[in-house]
Amino acid sequence: MSFSSLPAVNAFLNATSAICLAWGFYFIRRGDRLAHRRCMIAAFASSIVFLACYLTYHTYLAVYLHRGPTVFQNPAWLRPIYLSILLTHTVLAMVIVPLALRTIYLALKGRFDAHRRLARWTWPLWMYVSVTGVVIYFLLYHVNSAV
Repeated sequence: MSFSSLPAVNAFLNATSAICLAWGFYFIRRGDRLAHRRCMIAAFASSIVFLACYLTYHTYLAVYLHRGPTVFQNPAWLRPIYLSILLTHTVLAMVIVPLALRTIYLALKGRFDAHRRLARWTWPLWMYVSVTGVVIYFLLYHVNSAV
């Protein structure tokens, strides 16, 4: 595997996180706490691996290739939409880290009432970040490069 394949790996990891989050939601709605817990741990693990790969890729671009991130340029009409998605994704990605850590902490401590209250905010934000990560990859590396 080369460094150039890391964006696709990152999209896969984001998709994996979104799928695990969806299944985790499904299982908790059905009262299956064990399956819910496994899915949420898998979502968290894939998000951690994503973050490591993302930082590795962008550090490699900056330090070894002396390049900045890929810029979305074409089609021009899609650029404002792409930038809006990227901005919300980036801001919420920073917000979701402490939220997810706190939500997981509360579950591990058995404080399920507090966990449930916080998870009502954490889950949709985390899902949004995971799904928009895949959308950003698709727009940046497939739509942008196709024009």
